[in-house]
Amino acid sequence: MFTIIGVIIVVLAIIGGFAAENGPLQVLFQPAEACIIFGSVLGAFFIGSSRTMFVRVIKSVGLIFSMRHDSRQNYLELLGLLNTLFGKMRREGMASIERDVEHPDESRIFSDHPLVTKDRAAVLFVCDTLRVFLTTGDQGEIEKLMKLDMEAMREQAEGTASMISKMAESLPGLGIVAAVLGVILTMGQISQPPEILGHSIGAALVGTFLGVLFCYGFIGPMAIKLENLAQERDMYFNVIRAAISAAVSGSSPIMAVEYGRRAIPEDVRPTFFEMEEWLKSGRH
Repeated sequence: MFTIIGVIIVVLAIIGGFAAENGPLQVLFQPAEACIIFGSVLGAFFIGSSRTMFVRVIKSVGLIFSMRHDSRQNYLELLGLLNTLFGKMRREGMASIERDVEHPDESRIFSDHPLVTKDRAAVLFVCDTLRVFLTTGDQGEIEKLMKLDMEAMREQAEGTASMISKMAESLPGLGIVAAVLGVILTMGQISQPPEILGHSIGAALVGTFLGVLFCYGFIGPMAIKLENLAQERDMYFNVIRAAISAAVSGSSPIMAVEYGRRAIPEDVRPTFFEMEEWLKSGRH
């Protein structure tokens, strides 16, 4: 939604400003220039992408226009899930959660936390980590494994954002290409009256305008949004990492989830009393 609002604001600001100066809006409609620029950037995208990167970029389009974010409620449910798992581990032993982490889709613990379970990557992160600990009992390696997993996810997300950013950076240059082609056509009409030449030159310059506009007004900011989403995602997984690290090191369930709570970004972090009330209420 914010992306769509931003696009609308950019369009209204530029088109509105141009119209306010009595600019002829019809001159901005240049299908040939748009075809040259966006066809070229699409071709460059194919040239520079591997199959894997192509799929990642296509999937990222949905993220750019989504309203996905981790709210206070999301974090409370996450802490509730972890507290329940850790409590069962403490009361009944590590083996008691084996079926839960092996088959989370069939687990009552996971099904009671729908905001967490709809995030498949988060569920796998929790289950794979606890499954390894169940198998090895090696506390020292668990922290390294979680950090490695988080780094891999972060690098993947940042790589996708970087690819889109590079495509955005190519747009002004391709806009110049379109403008040069327009000037070449104009030179073929050099004997025409000034008003015809002026219109032709103006149409050619639209190519530069479109390239710069889409670079700095649309595509570039979308790449920045993906970077911000990757950072927020990393914070979410860092909460899981902090809590699990504390739990496997012997901390009590409430202390382990407190480690996780302290890792939550301040603007959405519940207070200790809010978390405690949430855990005691049974709403999780």
